[in-house]
Amino acid sequence: MSELSSVNAQALAYQCPADAFKDRIILVTGAGAGIGRSAALTLARHGSTVILLGRTPEKLEKVYDEIKAAGGPEPALAPVNLAVARPEDFQELAGLFDKEFGRLDGILHNASVLGDITPLERYGVGTWDSVMQVNVNSAFYLTQAMLPLLRASDDARLLFTSSSVGRKGRAFWGAYAVSKAATENLAQVLAEELENTSNIRVNTLNPGGTRTDMRALAYPGEDPQTLKTPDEIMAPYLFLLGPDSRDVNGESIDAQPK
Repeated sequence: MSELSSVNAQALAYQCPADAFKDRIILVTGAGAGIGRSAALTLARHGSTVILLGRTPEKLEKVYDEIKAAGGPEPALAPVNLAVARPEDFQELAGLFDKEFGRLDGILHNASVLGDITPLERYGVGTWDSVMQVNVNSAFYLTQAMLPLLRASDDARLLFTSSSVGRKGRAFWGAYAVSKAATENLAQVLAEELENTSNIRVNTLNPGGTRTDMRALAYPGEDPQTLKTPDEIMAPYLFLLGPDSRDVNGESIDAQPK
């Protein structure tokens, strides 16, 4: 078994200790729905203080209420529209987090937009720019702004959300596929740069076909009952964001390998 396969198997089989995230501060983007919501709730159940970042305050507030009702640590809200946010917005956010927390122990880059499923020949330039802004540019701006806070942690994680079409391009997937290929490369560059100069570990995770609104948009004829729910794929998220992945860096993991 290759090292990657071994790490992937370890991530899939991971049994997270109940208090593994106690005193850890994790930022989750796209936390208002889908995988981001499930990740936020799951992290909080294991003791994490979760910073909920998303574009819709009402959705974030609902997740906040769910975490509090379940007895989790009080989360923080960060309403941000990644489609229009600029680097200075993330720098300002980093300043607020620094005052409030003094560090970050992890970021889950979960927020993404699909764009259009159409030939590149007919791909709208505005849609292309929007997809690249949310999926790539904002992830870079956010990471760059938060790196000092991640460096302040004794054991930090950066986890980027990938896709099978980011590892091998597929016809008609356009900007989404290209953005996920860029995400893979961004994570690889960061993993090498940070490996020997920090306690930050950087990896990517492909969730696979999951019962989310984005999946329904991409595959409108698919029966959602044939797909796993976000809650059912949380084991690798907990592994890659938590203390037991200290030696895992620069890996591309599949939450649902074929």
